[in-house]
Amino acid sequence: MATAARSGSAARASARRPGAGECGTGRREATRREAAPGGALRVAALAGLGGRHWRREAARSGGQLALLVFLLGFLYCEIQPPPAKIPGSPGGPPVTAPRAKLKDGRHLAYLKSGIPKDQAKYKIIFVHGLDCGRYDRLNVSHVRNWASTCCPYDRPSYGQSDAHPARTEKNIALDMAELADNLQLGPKFHLVGFSMSGEIMWGCLKYIPHRLAGVAILALVGNYWWSGFPPDVLKEAWHVQFPQDRHAVWVAHHLPWLTQWWNIQRLFPSSSVKAGNPAILSKEDTPLTQKIIDRAHMAAGRA
Repeated sequence: MATAARSGSAARASARRPGAGECGTGRREATRREAAPGGALRVAALAGLGGRHWRREAARSGGQLALLVFLLGFLYCEIQPPPAKIPGSPGGPPVTAPRAKLKDGRHLAYLKSGIPKDQAKYKIIFVHGLDCGRYDRLNVSHVRNWASTCCPYDRPSYGQSDAHPARTEKNIALDMAELADNLQLGPKFHLVGFSMSGEIMWGCLKYIPHRLAGVAILALVGNYWWSGFPPDVLKEAWHVQFPQDRHAVWVAHHLPWLTQWWNIQRLFPSSSVKAGNPAILSKEDTPLTQKIIDRAHMAAGRA
């Protein structure tokens, strides 16, 4: 009985496995199909179509990559600031103002007004705003009445001061401390920041508080992301601006690397402050605009 069972199992296994003759027959049938008239051509044609499709896809991908590289290169060139014009060098502005040399070799141009510093009760460094310079300073008669000496200076890249492309809030503050040392204003001095330089004053309070006897801010341009302002005040101040000014401030805050391009592009309205749009002025400021335009140093720059 055991022998019969084994014989039955072997028979069933043998029935399931194709014989050598059947395998050979399958291979011969496949060979005949490939060898049939036109079979090899069909296989070659399919292979050629696949190769051409792959080449087309590769060419398309290569073209897209080249276009992307070109656009990125073009964007990089567009957002770069122009080369700095070094004062006193060929192509740069002439040096006519006294300048203080800093430790890193840069120079800051400055003026002096008021009474001599050894007689002054207050020693002031005045920091100008946008589109201004060392000539835009406190009224000289006021400075004298305050028994003060005032030293306005050209911020880096302005006027006859050297550029500092890598400037930060911290090194701007350290520049002022070093300027005060160069001018021998003593261990402590006062700062006055006008317009855009109001924000610089906050950096000075953070990084050189031990050098400051006092700080004043005039006509401050606000930072709409300062956490210390009440939200309703910030919201109201934000929406008082023209739309193009909101866009310009938003770009400067969130995409600072794009600021240079935004200020020179013509696709969208740029900052109305930069464009000198008189619509931004209050009725009290409007009569003063011609006086600002007629300032001696501004007239000299237009000549």
